[in-house]
Amino acid sequence: MSFVSYTLVAFGSLFSIVDPFAALPIFLALVGTQPPAAQARTALRASATCFIVLTVFMLAGGLIFTFFGITLPALKITGGILLFGVGFEMMRAKRSATRGTSAEAREAETKDDVGVIPLGLPLLSGPGAIATVIVFVGKARDFEQRVCLFVAIGAVSAISFLTLRSAAIVARVLGTTGINIVERVMGLILAAVATQLVIDGVHEAFAWKT
Repeated sequence: MSFVSYTLVAFGSLFSIVDPFAALPIFLALVGTQPPAAQARTALRASATCFIVLTVFMLAGGLIFTFFGITLPALKITGGILLFGVGFEMMRAKRSATRGTSAEAREAETKDDVGVIPLGLPLLSGPGAIATVIVFVGKARDFEQRVCLFVAIGAVSAISFLTLRSAAIVARVLGTTGINIVERVMGLILAAVATQLVIDGVHEAFAWKT
């Protein structure tokens, strides 16, 4: 995979699975009545949490492979199945359980600070996003591609901050229907990426020759 292709695929995959637009309704439900400055601080903590969590797993990706004896094809197949499930739920405009359960949402309503949990983790940087990062770490052929992945994580986190920071405006412009349309498009892209991961994983696992 070329330098440019790796960067674009990594960014597109991460943005689709993090999907800050899906977090808008929950963000507004939790902090929508707070002053704009407080909402901005919560958005910053959530996006910073996403950045830190994904960066940690990017740096620890090689250790995870070694410690658990996991092969890249196995992770591609498992991650692909997981991401396809998330993408399928997104195409139905439903919230996947990997992004948080209803019990976690109720608990979050009683917290004073929801930026780290549940907004940053698991809403933005959930199991699907973590699996995506680890897969791309395994696919990185050199240090430059790892830097590209780091930049992609930073870009997705920054866009997440801007989206949440402007949650009220975005929600008003898009409306429920608009957000659902974006969610379905993201889900379709994610499902396609997930399918490709499974195909690649199966080919590599059985060393098929084309």
